[in-house]
Amino acid sequence: MAKITMAFQVIPKVEESKIYPVVDEAIKVVQQSGLTYEVGPMETAIEGEPDEIWRVIKEAMEACIQAGASRVMTNVKIDYVPQGSTISEKISKYRTTQTT
Repeated sequence: MAKITMAFQVIPKVEESKIYPVVDEAIKVVQQSGLTYEVGPMETAIEGEPDEIWRVIKEAMEACIQAGASRVMTNVKIDYVPQGSTISEKISKYRTTQTT
């Protein structure tokens, strides 16, 4: 199967002051996965083989539990194109270099 793009958002059940540190643990899992990814303000997009991505999402949810969440709600979006799908093709035209 060709590479696909998935975006996911973890919503850990923790005190408000602990949300970011717990989400950071999920993002560490993505960073260590070796897959191409982009962290956004509301979700993280990953590209790769579907089974690889599902494994990373599962590990990210487990990382939230290990970091103190009693529960994790996860939203997932999948872009399946038989020929393949990349993050770059979706956003490269919106990337610009800004000068100050």
